[in-house]
Amino acid sequence: MSLLRHIRRCNTWRVERFVPLWRGEQRIGLVRRDNAEALRRFGEVFAVEPDGVWLIAPGDLEALSAAVDAVVERLVGEGRVAKWRNEFFAVAARWGAPALFKLDRGAVSFFGVRAYGVHLNGYRRDGGALRLWIGRRAPDKKVAPNKLDNLVAGGIGFDHGLEATLFKEAEEEASLPAAIVGRAVPVGAVCYRMETEQGLRDDVLFLYDLEVPADFAPRNADGEIVAFSLMDAAETVERVRATDDFKFNVNLVIIDFALRHGVVAPDDPDYLELVTGLRRPLD
Repeated sequence: MSLLRHIRRCNTWRVERFVPLWRGEQRIGLVRRDNAEALRRFGEVFAVEPDGVWLIAPGDLEALSAAVDAVVERLVGEGRVAKWRNEFFAVAARWGAPALFKLDRGAVSFFGVRAYGVHLNGYRRDGGALRLWIGRRAPDKKVAPNKLDNLVAGGIGFDHGLEATLFKEAEEEASLPAAIVGRAVPVGAVCYRMETEQGLRDDVLFLYDLEVPADFAPRNADGEIVAFSLMDAAETVERVRATDDFKFNVNLVIIDFALRHGVVAPDDPDYLELVTGLRRPLD
C-alpha cells in the first residue's frame, strides 16, 4: 500500500460543506453547515448567514471566552460537543497573533479553529541502524486508544508556548530530562485539514528530532502511554505503509522523518507527492 493514503485520509474534507467563521474581518475557523445552523439560536454571540458565521459578542479576551464557553456548555448538554477537561486552546487569526479568546479543547473541531501541537521523534543509532522510540497509547484515551504514537506529542494549550509545551510533554510522557530535551532540533511542521464526526480538524504539528542517549529508556509518568518500543526506522515505515496501527496524524510525522532521513528515497514513485502533501498551503 502507498504511504500517500495516510496523507489523503488526513485531508478528507469538502469545502462546500463548510462556511467560514469570522471575527470582524479575520477568519478564525471553518464551521460545518449543520453546526452553523445549531449556532443560529445564540444570536447574542453568533450571527449566522448563508455564507458564513460571525462571532459578534462584545468584550475583551475574558468576556469573549466566557460568552463562547456558555454556548459550548449548551452544546455539550445536547451531545453536539464532547467537552474535555477544561483544557483550553487559544483562538487566533494566525500563528503568533494575539489570542482573541480561549476555547475548550473539546469544541475546537466543532468550530473548525486551527489547533497547534508538538511531536518529537526520539531516535538513536545502533551501528548503522536507525531506530525510533515508539509509544503505545493507553486504552482509555479519548482519541486513538491503543494506537502507536511518537515518543512525545501534545497540543499547545492556551497561554503555553511551543517550547514550554515540548518540555512539559517530554517530562510527562517519557520522563525525558530537560537537559536532553534541550538538544531537540526543530525540523519543520506538517499540516492537514480533516473532517470528523464533530466538525473539522485544522491542525498544524511542529516537529522536533532528538537523538537520545543509548542508555536512555522512556518511562511514562501521566498514564497516557502504556508501553514503549525501540523500533527499526525502516521497519516502522513499512508498518505505517501496511497497517493502521499508528494514530492517524502520527503517520504523517513518521513519513516526514523518513523523507528527511533517507528512509524513503527520492526514487520512490510517491516521493514528490509525499513531500508536498505534508505541507498544504495555509489560508
